[in-house]
Amino acid sequence: MAKRSAKHEAAAAVESLSFEQALDELDQLVRTMESGELTLEESIATYRRGAQLAQHCQARLAVAEQEISKLDGDLLKPLEASELRGPG
Repeated sequence: MAKRSAKHEAAAAVESLSFEQALDELDQLVRTMESGELTLEESIATYRRGAQLAQHCQARLAVAEQEISKLDGDLLKPLEASELRGPG
């Protein structure tokens, strides 16, 4: 049961991070893993934390994309090549 609550606390801690904080931590985790100085157990724990952070960042980006779509309404449409040339 202690493991489950620790997992829940870690997930809750990720949820409280801003996008920028989570991305910074993810970047640091990647650098740490690339250093090759972690034990197998540390690597697995670091990978698990990185996966949580990546999922959090993806979710935050999805929410931001939805908000932008709502704000722009129909303004977000594919750009036609003819629109780039302008009049003339």
